[in-house]
Amino acid sequence: MKAIALTRYLPISDPESLQDVELPKPVAAGHDVLVRVEAVSVNPVDTKVRSPKPQVEAQPKVLGYDAAGVVEAVGENVTLFKPGDEVYYAGDITRPGTNAQFHLVDERIVGRKPATLDFAQAAALPLTAITAWELLFDRMPFSIDMENNTRSLLIIAGAGGVGSIAIQLARRAGFTVIATASRKETVDWCKSLGAHHVIDHRQPLHAQLSALGHEQVDVVLNLVDPNPYWEAIGGILAPQGHVGLIVEPSAPLNIGDPYKAKCIGIHWEMMFARARFKTGDMIEQHHLLNRVASLVDAGELRTTHTETIGAINAANLRETHRRLESGTTIGKLVLAGW
Repeated sequence: MKAIALTRYLPISDPESLQDVELPKPVAAGHDVLVRVEAVSVNPVDTKVRSPKPQVEAQPKVLGYDAAGVVEAVGENVTLFKPGDEVYYAGDITRPGTNAQFHLVDERIVGRKPATLDFAQAAALPLTAITAWELLFDRMPFSIDMENNTRSLLIIAGAGGVGSIAIQLARRAGFTVIATASRKETVDWCKSLGAHHVIDHRQPLHAQLSALGHEQVDVVLNLVDPNPYWEAIGGILAPQGHVGLIVEPSAPLNIGDPYKAKCIGIHWEMMFARARFKTGDMIEQHHLLNRVASLVDAGELRTTHTETIGAINAANLRETHRRLESGTTIGKLVLAGW
């Protein structure tokens, strides 16, 4: 089968950083489904795993943590899917990735593809939807179906992949949603997704929030390195508020006052944790993705796909990594077809 892989960890400008290879077609067993991959999207985790380091792989290593495709075969223990089913999922960081024509994945972290989306549009959603959903509704004490929600929520880096879905989920859950963005195109994107207000993360946050009538907010989702914003977040969070993190800090964080004084809940989200540690509730990602698909098909959520770069091959994947590393992408970039 065709795949894109690496053996050395090189700058993305190096043509050998990601290469086209031929690998054996995997065989489904146990709880695995074998998926014929039709589209993939790229996330910051792809570029971080691929980033330069002295390590050398003895065998080609396939990355990729988002896919949409068709079930080709199923293992003997599979009960959730059958050959021919259209699916989408984010995979398991401890196993070979999705940048291959055929991919094995545990059925319990796979969902049915939204019927109203094509494969490219669907491939943009899984990792970011799982991350935002688990952070808001599993790690924090909130629900997508809350009634009479009067809370406010700030999303730092609203135009990225996770921010783009978090805006929609938070709006659906009834929050007053304030996103940050620093360019006209990213401001417009956040507003189009449902953000009530957009402020500039390059400027002092409290003054901008105060001008909107929000001296404090109840929740902050910090979707980038928290260090530049940590002091400001502690000041703007209301007592008994919550802060969610997905990016490892570049330096130690002070989790004492005002976080201790205000009894702030600090919540980490790593969407690979359930699959990596084979937690007893792994199947919750299956249920989560099915619920997201239903919300998409009902018109209550929309895909965050912004561009299909081209077919799934090494040259296009290198270009997609390059764009993501530039830090200027909006929403999600996708590759589709072989």
